[in-house]
Amino acid sequence: MTTANVTCPLCEACCGLEVTFDGPVVTSVRGDTDDVFSKGYVCPKGASLGALHHDRDRLRTPLVKRDGEFVEVTWDEAFAEIEARLRAILDEHGRDAVAVYAGNPGVHNTALALYGRVFYKALGTRNFYTAGSVDQLPKHFSCGYLFGDPLSIPVPDLDRTGHLLLLGANPLVSNGSLMTAPDTRGRLKAIRARGGRIVVVDPKRTRTAELADEHHPIRPGTDALLLFALVNVLFAENRVALGQLADHVNGLDEVRELARPFTPEAVEGHTGIAAAEIRRMGLDLADAERAAVYGRIGTTTQAFGTVASWLVDVLNVLTGNLDRPGGVLFPLAAAGQPNSAPGKRRPFAAGRWRTRVRGLPEVFGEVPVATLADEILTPGDGRVRALVTVSGNPALSAPNGERLADALGRLDFQLSLDVYLNETTRHADVILPGPSPLERPHYDVALYQLAVRNVANWTPAAVGTELPQEWETLLRLTAIVTGQPTAELSALDDFVAAEVARRSGVDSALAGDRTGPARLIDLMLRGGPYELTLADLEATPHGVDLGPLRPRVPEILNTASGRIELAPEPITADVPRLAAELGAAPSPLVLIGRRHLSSNNSWMHNLEPLVRGSNTCTVQVHPEDARRLGLTDGALANVGSAAGKIAVPVEVTETIRPGVVSIPHGWGHGGDGTRTRVAAEHAGVNTNLLTDETRLDALSGTAVLNGIPVEVSPVR
Repeated sequence: MTTANVTCPLCEACCGLEVTFDGPVVTSVRGDTDDVFSKGYVCPKGASLGALHHDRDRLRTPLVKRDGEFVEVTWDEAFAEIEARLRAILDEHGRDAVAVYAGNPGVHNTALALYGRVFYKALGTRNFYTAGSVDQLPKHFSCGYLFGDPLSIPVPDLDRTGHLLLLGANPLVSNGSLMTAPDTRGRLKAIRARGGRIVVVDPKRTRTAELADEHHPIRPGTDALLLFALVNVLFAENRVALGQLADHVNGLDEVRELARPFTPEAVEGHTGIAAAEIRRMGLDLADAERAAVYGRIGTTTQAFGTVASWLVDVLNVLTGNLDRPGGVLFPLAAAGQPNSAPGKRRPFAAGRWRTRVRGLPEVFGEVPVATLADEILTPGDGRVRALVTVSGNPALSAPNGERLADALGRLDFQLSLDVYLNETTRHADVILPGPSPLERPHYDVALYQLAVRNVANWTPAAVGTELPQEWETLLRLTAIVTGQPTAELSALDDFVAAEVARRSGVDSALAGDRTGPARLIDLMLRGGPYELTLADLEATPHGVDLGPLRPRVPEILNTASGRIELAPEPITADVPRLAAELGAAPSPLVLIGRRHLSSNNSWMHNLEPLVRGSNTCTVQVHPEDARRLGLTDGALANVGSAAGKIAVPVEVTETIRPGVVSIPHGWGHGGDGTRTRVAAEHAGVNTNLLTDETRLDALSGTAVLNGIPVEVSPVR
């Protein structure tokens, strides 16, 4: 028996795990009680790491499609196919004829996070899409204009706050999102144990809402109205108190004027929350000694996702809780994240280019996946003819998945880096697999920047593999798209390391004979704020605790003024559209998504331990609506929208607000040509068949996934 300590790479919580092996076989996965961050916590996803490692459906050999069928080939044969077909498209049609879709798992993979950007830059396409435009670009957009950098995202100081207002977030199930926080349940319980208060705003009584002191079942899609009403209350009651931020804020008067129409009385009929309750919520927030406002997917995947994301931090500023212990603070990552070097980059700006067909804006270097099908299906110069997917399944996760799936079938060439033959990769011409999480080293480059405590942990590969590491695969692809297919990978890796060293302000020779991600992480640590090296982390397998979050204003600010821009025109320009909602009639029945503790989008549904019990794909309906619509628990219902129609089993529950139905995302497995046995046996339905790709957050182009008008009826 051997034991390895690893950092779980399956969600944002970054929990420490203790993995036990009997030879090559994983026999147990437990929480690492000595981990400096998670202290022994483990969720069902982390405990399934062994099942993922041994999953017999996981690809271990490259596949090439020949005469409509996938065949196993050597790596050299796979790369020869890519060179011949991808290079031909690049040479004849240009860089923008190739699109990229990067999925959620890539964020949790050090090689993809570090070397993916090398490949994407070398490819040079403006048609770059990620899962971010499905659920989080509004937060990057708002923080970019508020603070000058789309990665400068403040997170709640959970361990010291006394009042936590959560909107559209269910961290007891998600384990945090844009907020890296293992054992969120324990942290929230600690808030109440020290006399604090937790307030949840959500159309559904989630697990987090059940733990909270109060729950407000808001009408979906109206969070921006509620948030503006809270801002209105603070000004009307003379409760704005910037505190230590007073000398660092522009735009206070503009926000006051913008908030005037959004009184509690004006929004109560739309939000479903009484004016008196809204006023009390605002005053409670102002009265709290240490408070934090946090909004997540429920606030970003709606028609006013960017405005709602902006208003979350406007409230944190107006109450003096931004950049204050117990409020929301900016983490300081050990590996020298971009927001650690303000003033060295241009301030954030969106819309540097727009998409060919619908003119949707670029945000944070990517364009909305809601228009990917348009770019493939619409003839003309610049049409997308080839697609590279990297650990993503947009056929299930992108809006109007049926139209996108049709578009994928019309590509001239598709390359997928993935470990599964799934609903998206079945359309590929070449699939390149990668090692399992236990077969590769790991350092959470992205997520430590969002952690509720500053920590660092390096995980060496727990077991060996005959598969190439993904950084090697990406460098080989980089060589192909730059026209140097015979280039030595070691020389390319040296070039990448030299550039990382330059940006980090250190000598690349300091990393010695290290290669790949280990060298890059060592250089980033050396150039970071804590004088750490990779050797320091290797000597501390349970992680290094770098202390609680601390104030970082004004050093964090990268706006042109060097101040917090509370009323940036690119955001406030959308306020009149929101104000117009005050005169609109709400839809009688709307759809929202939901997630389960044992699920993380589509890519974890092929693991037997995670598709048991209550992790099922149903449409949740309130008893009042069930009676009105003639729905029966367990029977099938038709759910239709402007985009499509699906049949799904009914689950009658009082946990959902009347007038709202809920279907989880990431399901709809088992199409022709897939090889995911467990997922196919628990197929469910793809809720994104109901998502209209033309209904977007106007500023970021993020698809509206919550608050979709629907009709529901029994299947006869």
